[in-house]
Amino acid sequence: MTTRQQMIDEQIRARDVRDPRVLDALSRVPRERFVPEVSRHEAYDDRPIRIGYGQTISQPYIVAYMTEALRLERSHRVLEIGTGCGYQTAVLAELAREVFSVEVIPALAAAARERLAGLGYRNLHVTEGDGHQGWPEHAPYDRVLVAAAAESVPPALVEQLADTGILVIPVGASDQELRVLQKHGTRVDLLATLPVRFVPLVRK
Repeated sequence: MTTRQQMIDEQIRARDVRDPRVLDALSRVPRERFVPEVSRHEAYDDRPIRIGYGQTISQPYIVAYMTEALRLERSHRVLEIGTGCGYQTAVLAELAREVFSVEVIPALAAAARERLAGLGYRNLHVTEGDGHQGWPEHAPYDRVLVAAAAESVPPALVEQLADTGILVIPVGASDQELRVLQKHGTRVDLLATLPVRFVPLVRK
């Protein structure tokens, strides 16, 4: 059994992430390519790993949980806030028609863009910007995933979400919760929550 498959079996499937498309996507993305070389031996450990600039790559279980919570379909267009190293971006690109990802730190955005292109992904776009503002030029989005904790849900992200679309976002400072939200017209319903710990969503 490979280390990647062991991660899927022991850290993800065993903790009730069961969507076969999500599990297949995780099996196809080489997580070791998204962490610093010095940390590659830890790439499949069940914990976040520092990637520089005060940022981390989320633990595999959280990536899987958030991806499953989106209920992605192949036809979907997805907005991701917080590209980071690009690992979550790659997982989304395996499942969706098109991914638009926003990263506030220029060096991370440039490195992720190069890494993802090198791995052959052609259905994603990475830009440098303030994630609180989303990426309005390409809205509306069927799904929005935020990979850093906001103090509150940014209104721009709700505005850019299509009707019946799903938003997955960590919210809070010291006490954080991952919220799964669905938009219905002017109403936003809370579908699920999970206690989490993310780096803050940085403003530009």
